[in-house]
Amino acid sequence: MAASPDHLNTTASQSAALGAAEQPWVEIYGSRGFPEWLAGQRTSLAFSTYQTGKLFLIGTTPDRTLSIFERTFNRAMGMCGDGEGFWLGTKYQLWRFENALAAGALHQERDRLYVPRIAYTTGDIDLHDVAVEDSGRVVFVATSFSCLGTISPRNSFQPLWHPPFISRLLPEDRCHLNGLALRDGRARYVTAVSKSDVADGWRARRRDGGVVIDVVTNDIVCEGLSMPHSPRWYRDELWVLNSGRGEIGKVNLETRRFEPLAFCPGYLRGMTFVGDHAIVTLSQPRHDKTFNGLDLDDELAKRDATAQCGLQVVDLRSGEISHWVKVEHQVTEIYDVVALPGAIRPMALGLKTDEIERLLVLDEPGSL
Repeated sequence: MAASPDHLNTTASQSAALGAAEQPWVEIYGSRGFPEWLAGQRTSLAFSTYQTGKLFLIGTTPDRTLSIFERTFNRAMGMCGDGEGFWLGTKYQLWRFENALAAGALHQERDRLYVPRIAYTTGDIDLHDVAVEDSGRVVFVATSFSCLGTISPRNSFQPLWHPPFISRLLPEDRCHLNGLALRDGRARYVTAVSKSDVADGWRARRRDGGVVIDVVTNDIVCEGLSMPHSPRWYRDELWVLNSGRGEIGKVNLETRRFEPLAFCPGYLRGMTFVGDHAIVTLSQPRHDKTFNGLDLDDELAKRDATAQCGLQVVDLRSGEISHWVKVEHQVTEIYDVVALPGAIRPMALGLKTDEIERLLVLDEPGSL
């Protein structure tokens, strides 16, 4: 991969690209109505790609064109937002980004300036989904250890819960625990690719071994899924991505069955919600043992389609794809996406330039 600057800061009516005009290293473009829809929702989106180690921010300009901004964070993975900022899991750290701008203030014509203020060093625990409970406790999926954990002031992390079928907490990625959903402000549901209790055992159960587990009762509330990801509790329903089949849908907790809503042409991972819509991330499956042989291949062939990388906006009422964003060239896989309510044209600071050294923002004076 050719070296790239630390950030992409361009706008266009439907696309933005970085690099030479003939061969940009990345190009991002949306469906015709996507910028208008995003502006109308008064929100922006942030998404992560571990494959190229990037954090992307998508907003809109005053003339309703896309605004794209990116920063470099090694193996950018799980994200969650809370209105003021967001969390981002990386290869061996968990970062907290805070907005440094007061209401109505601008920085380089941007209305949000997200600064990485705090980093917790966890080591390489293969951190996937992350969420913040109403109590303020940060909970994340330590996939390598097949458990949920939280930050620790002294150690790599503090384990909180593991599936009942996992006999020991070892860095062996036994079941590929990956997704986490809150309900009523507390960690409640997780997804795993299998119920395996041996090192790397999940790979043999990719087609139909996936489960959704209630962490309060330890019950399996849905099974028979294909590499499920991103459980989310939204409007009193449990939404899940059945990634190995390219489906977004919900789990009927009474029948314990997965009810698909829509097919998306790619390998699904991240999911967030804006009003009546879900925004999901799509990736192009790698040609290796992780993705070969999934039903997703057959579903794409039925539709004479190829897998895409990008975002899709799914109408929760009809299952229709209302809008889409495509990410092309060297970025082929995306992990997570979060909505940034109230942000119209956001940017972030990274660690590769001296901008983070020169930005100084002070609180109001206090007293000793």
